[in-house]
Amino acid sequence: MREPAHEPGTTDRPTETAGGDYTDRLRRLGGARWKQLLDVQAPYRWNLRRLNLGHTLDVGSGLGRNLANLDGNGVGVDHNPTSVAHTRAAGFEAYTVEEFKDSPHARPGAFDSMLAAHLLEHLPADQAREIISSYLPYVRPGGQAVFITPQERGYASDASHVRFVGFAEAAQTCQELGLTVTRQYSFPFARPLGRVFTYNEFITVARLP
Repeated sequence: MREPAHEPGTTDRPTETAGGDYTDRLRRLGGARWKQLLDVQAPYRWNLRRLNLGHTLDVGSGLGRNLANLDGNGVGVDHNPTSVAHTRAAGFEAYTVEEFKDSPHARPGAFDSMLAAHLLEHLPADQAREIISSYLPYVRPGGQAVFITPQERGYASDASHVRFVGFAEAAQTCQELGLTVTRQYSFPFARPLGRVFTYNEFITVARLP
């Protein structure tokens, strides 16, 4: 789960995700003491691990929270260099888009899975397809692609979101990319809770040819 860029109900919302202010906002929200005490990441950590993603390419890795939830069994790539630096400082491997292309990981079939968590909603549909398709060759044939997007309350909580991506939209993206959807579900609560709970998510799991 990536934190929304601001607390629900506030109005000073960043409208882009590439700058240091966006990273700082994510760090502030994710570092709230009550979240640490309650270990609010526990259910999301459990959810990722049960998918058995193996060595994972985390596209749009943000602050590296999902890499942490995967016990570091993966590599992150993000267009925000400040977020990449934060992820590295936390002990995980991450690259900017340009750095990844020159890394030893940029080779066909290097990963078992690709994870795109809270990425699609930040991009127009055609740009999202272009970005995802550019990373799919690095996933082995028959590997998995997992897309996680916010439901209504979470979508409304971040002004940098540009389109709502529910089950239908995610499935359409998969179809256009030549992926086969194997499972879609709401997490951590049933679908109706997405209208009031900021962190309810759509999960779409797909299989590569």
